[in-house]
Amino acid sequence: MTTSPAERAIHIEGVTKIFGPAPQQALAALRGGMSKTELQTETGHVVGLDDVSLDVAKGQIHVVMGLSGSGKSTLIRHVNRLIEPTAGAIRVYGSNVLEMSREQLRAFRRTRVAMVFQKFGLLPHRSVLDNVGYGLEVRGVRRVEREAEARKWIEIVGLAGYESALPRQLSGGQQQRVGLARALALDTDIILMDEAFSALDPLIRSGMQDQLVSLQKTLSKTILFITHDFDEALKIGDRVAVLKDGAVQQEGRPEDIVLNPANEHIEEFVRDVNKARAIRVRTIMETAPAEPCSIAVPADARCEDVLPLFAEHQWVGVLDAAGQQIGRVTARRVIGALARHGARPPAAAEPALEAAQ
Repeated sequence: MTTSPAERAIHIEGVTKIFGPAPQQALAALRGGMSKTELQTETGHVVGLDDVSLDVAKGQIHVVMGLSGSGKSTLIRHVNRLIEPTAGAIRVYGSNVLEMSREQLRAFRRTRVAMVFQKFGLLPHRSVLDNVGYGLEVRGVRRVEREAEARKWIEIVGLAGYESALPRQLSGGQQQRVGLARALALDTDIILMDEAFSALDPLIRSGMQDQLVSLQKTLSKTILFITHDFDEALKIGDRVAVLKDGAVQQEGRPEDIVLNPANEHIEEFVRDVNKARAIRVRTIMETAPAEPCSIAVPADARCEDVLPLFAEHQWVGVLDAAGQQIGRVTARRVIGALARHGARPPAAAEPALEAAQ
């Protein structure tokens, strides 16, 4: 996707990262035609990222995914300069992060970006309240104000009553909620989430995904989210970029990647993906004028969300961002789309299939 400078929150251009004692010499060799394998074998240098360019639009959840070692965690740590690139440029709201002084970078990390880690990153000797308010404390916010803000976010993420608890007294899912609340309490424009839900049990993980999507509807933050799970990417992502060996293989809307894979690597990734989660009703709706429907869903709703509705409704309306009906879909249309793309309708479709007979 090409976005205008006014739409961009994060602009990553030609970023390459080479790990080793002489990265600039290794970069010259890489650009001179030496392969990554040859570079590692002959010089001991490892290519973490290879000429990565990516735009993250304001207010979107942009997912970067790939297998272990693909470079996704390396990439996200470049945005707040926890890692210095070997080459390339990184701009956040037009400001070149790589040109920031130490003081400017410190202020940038305190006020513009927040990060949620896979391992939670909580301070074990501090209570939930103090952990959530820690970033505000570092920023210099007075105790009364930061505790009030921390309590607000603790309640929002469903941890009211745990303010005095220590991290060791919480479950993994609760600890991750504390990490999310801490990032939200900073009220930064951008949130970086590095495998934030990967350590959680499946049920808790699904709940955290739902909560993030629900919060995003009201907060409209810019979120760069790292994961190795394609189903997670489909569930939360507005756009998805897939990395392999430090290079972008494909970037686009989730349904475009699932339905039109760019190469064999992407095909392998999406082979067993839930297509009902990937296809949005906006891509299959009837757009001809129609009478208002008794029930309607947003245009970006997924097929898996709308299928159960057909057990009681013949038509489901489709709404634009302003809440106006712009089309409608039927069970046959949804199931037909799944069939065209080789997907077996999920269990949730069974009542709809019966109703459509």
